[in-house]
Amino acid sequence: MSPETTEKQSSEILAALQQGLACPHISDYVFWSSDPNPTPEKVVDRAMAYRPIAL
Repeated sequence: MSPETTEKQSSEILAALQQGLACPHISDYVFWSSDPNPTPEKVVDRAMAYRPIAL
């Protein structure tokens, strides 16, 4: 979420978060949030609340 972060670093961080949190939508929470000022804490909290639909 820092403008100084390179694209490669951002990709690596998002991949690690997706793997660690098991939330496939975490990049949406960062880049397409309905909150105008999402904080890293809010993004992680929302990703941790994700639960897949049991079929």
